[in-house]
Amino acid sequence: MKNTIRPFLCFLQAILLLLASFSGRASEFKKKADRYAMAMTSETDFTFAPITAEKAAVSEAERQRCRSWYERHILSADAPAYDFTVGLRRFSRSLSDWEIAVGEESAEGEKQRGGKTTLVTLSHKNSGLTVTVEATIYEAFATCEWTLYFSNTGDRNSPVVKDLSAADCVLETGASDVYFSKGTLPAADDFELMKSPVSATKMVFNANGGRSASWLPYFNVSGKAGGVVTAVGWTGQWYASLRQTNGGVQFTAKQEELKGYLTPGETIRSPLVSLTFYDGDNAIKGFNTFRNWERACVYTESAYPLTTAGLANEFDRRTADDYIAQINAMPEEVCSEADFLWRDAGWYPIRSDWYDSVGTWKADPARFPDGLRPVAEAAEARGMELLLWFEPERCCKGTEVYEECKKHDGWLIEVGDDNRNMVNLANDGACAYLGELVANAVRDNKVGLYRQDFNFDPLKLWEKADKTLYGGRKGFEENHYVTNLYKYLDTLLAVNPGLIIDNCASGGKRLDLEMTRRSIPLWRSDYNCMTADGRLPADVLEATQSATYGLSFWLPLHGTGIGGNGEYLYRSAIVPCTQTSTGYKQVQNYMAENYYPLVYGARDLTAFHAMQFGTENEGAALVYKRAQTQQDTCHITLSGLDPEKEYQIYDYDRPKTPAVTTGRALMTEGLDLTVTDTPKAYILMYRMLTD
Repeated sequence: MKNTIRPFLCFLQAILLLLASFSGRASEFKKKADRYAMAMTSETDFTFAPITAEKAAVSEAERQRCRSWYERHILSADAPAYDFTVGLRRFSRSLSDWEIAVGEESAEGEKQRGGKTTLVTLSHKNSGLTVTVEATIYEAFATCEWTLYFSNTGDRNSPVVKDLSAADCVLETGASDVYFSKGTLPAADDFELMKSPVSATKMVFNANGGRSASWLPYFNVSGKAGGVVTAVGWTGQWYASLRQTNGGVQFTAKQEELKGYLTPGETIRSPLVSLTFYDGDNAIKGFNTFRNWERACVYTESAYPLTTAGLANEFDRRTADDYIAQINAMPEEVCSEADFLWRDAGWYPIRSDWYDSVGTWKADPARFPDGLRPVAEAAEARGMELLLWFEPERCCKGTEVYEECKKHDGWLIEVGDDNRNMVNLANDGACAYLGELVANAVRDNKVGLYRQDFNFDPLKLWEKADKTLYGGRKGFEENHYVTNLYKYLDTLLAVNPGLIIDNCASGGKRLDLEMTRRSIPLWRSDYNCMTADGRLPADVLEATQSATYGLSFWLPLHGTGIGGNGEYLYRSAIVPCTQTSTGYKQVQNYMAENYYPLVYGARDLTAFHAMQFGTENEGAALVYKRAQTQQDTCHITLSGLDPEKEYQIYDYDRPKTPAVTTGRALMTEGLDLTVTDTPKAYILMYRMLTD
């Protein structure tokens, strides 16, 4: 039925997206209208055909397809994959206005791990404006990425730059579907994957209020002529659109609003864009190639599947001696599995609560006279490191950061709320000050995992600063702020080698490619937060299972936790980066490998829900039988195996009673799992038998 009225639905979708755009980019109406508009043409309950390990591997043809596209659209300006306007002239229509020079391709890994980088320089003949396209190809993963940097090398203001699209190109996939995911509001359906035919009218996705609330900036375009996974790296008000054309899918990605001249010596940048190419019509291959690229080339080398154990929450007011005694009394089985001890907000001097005291990044001297280093060293003696919470971009009135920023013009953006002032990272001085302050606090307190939170929408503050600090140039505050946010995080990593960064932002509201390059999200959704009276949502277990199912398409490393006890609860919270020490380390490690969704149950209490993680050699399937499921049998078909090999399969709880079958049988006939207990989280393990 939906297909027969599809043109009408696409028209309504376009109208609703247009109406939503007038409601304000941070409005609740826009968030809901965007979701409703996409639901008109989309489905969520769909399956992927099994794929063998051989077909899942990146082929030489895919590598050549990526290289060919990269050379035509990035290294050559004849058909550029990006576009922008300088003055009144569009770059793609006025190439004669520019001198174009292509640099030498670097050695692999010289600039980006696993990649070869080339700089393409565009010099404007009529001004001092220079555009540098920093592009990298990762041939092993049939992936390329690029970013544009605009610099005014002249002695006067440049012409106005506007309509800066980091990507403005056709993905040659033919008639296509697109897979995309909800962001986190938070709600029970956070990160749910959706599938829609690409419309002939423009399908628009963007951030809300400067954070990724409605959508994630990742898209898998799967067509009759092959597929492309696209990702956008911009930790601000990003924008992406897709439109079906005769040749494929027109893809656009940019900072949503940017218009203005550059002053002498000023530099701005575009979002980072990546494309991952794959052949065939099985989109799961694209998802896994993208995940494997992230794991091998994007994440910091220090990132890995990890386990944390709780030390203290934001309301805890105990002393260092109390914490050290707690650490010394922890059972060895907890310490042996936990990698980090989690001390959340509230470790600094407190006025009334943790929220109204943010901005003095020193341990409370009354509770921690020697800082948190003694606590970290006590944890280290038990085989763990310290995880410590910060929210550096917000500073409350009267705190150390607030008072320092008040001394300098342009270092602080105030909104009339004593607790929601923003350190203006767009200012290079403020960025350097904050980076040094926090990097030293991380080092002095011997922090192994730095947790960065961000608890407000910044867009209105950025727009305010455009008027007061940038003479009305639109989007310039955001551009400099986001650029310096990355510089700030890079400072922390440089000063503290081996540091891991946790990207929180009210739970999962800053998930994009640039943040993945520097961090992992250990708390992906605030839907898992307890209320003030200590309650959790009634469907939190099923929502957690569903969020793992959805977010795993895009990120190999992510985390969450659920308060409470019991096997079903613990197994519902099995994620690559978990907050409970429950003996599932091996399964966590598999979750950073390939991902295959098996049975879509969403949050339905009457349905099974299942997903598979691992390599062709070994892995696990998580099968959830919910509280109201009537049937006792779940049929699953595994994927990513070698059909010619034999595999040992067994119940995680009964490892000594394995069965043996072939990879071909597991991927074609599948198997029926009998699960009599309700609710129950069943873990099926598999391992290839060697000759």
